[in-house]
Amino acid sequence: MVERVLVTDAAKDLISRLKKQHGALMFHQSGGCCDGSAPMCYPEGEFRVGGNDVRLGEIAGCEVYMDADQFAYWKHTQLIIDVVPGRGSGFSLEAPEGVRFLTRSRVFSDEEVDALEAAT
Repeated sequence: MVERVLVTDAAKDLISRLKKQHGALMFHQSGGCCDGSAPMCYPEGEFRVGGNDVRLGEIAGCEVYMDADQFAYWKHTQLIIDVVPGRGSGFSLEAPEGVRFLTRSRVFSDEEVDALEAAT
């Protein structure tokens, strides 16, 4: 099965620490507000997912969403949620930790695109 979103081990470790502090979490891939196009991490239920949001999948037990209009541009890529040193400027939970989540991406192969289309 082709996954639309993956997570690095470093990001998985940070998510685990944040869950201990804040409980269940969720992610929304920012579309330019607040911290550019960074993945934003929130306590589950604090960010209202709307009818125009697409569920990309799950990482480390956390659901990941993106606005449908933004998804139209990104649907051909796999998102990889990572963590890097530095402080983001948004409202994401990792900000006080001195690190920030970062989205890396890679273009799906033709076979992966076919598999994703067959699954919908």
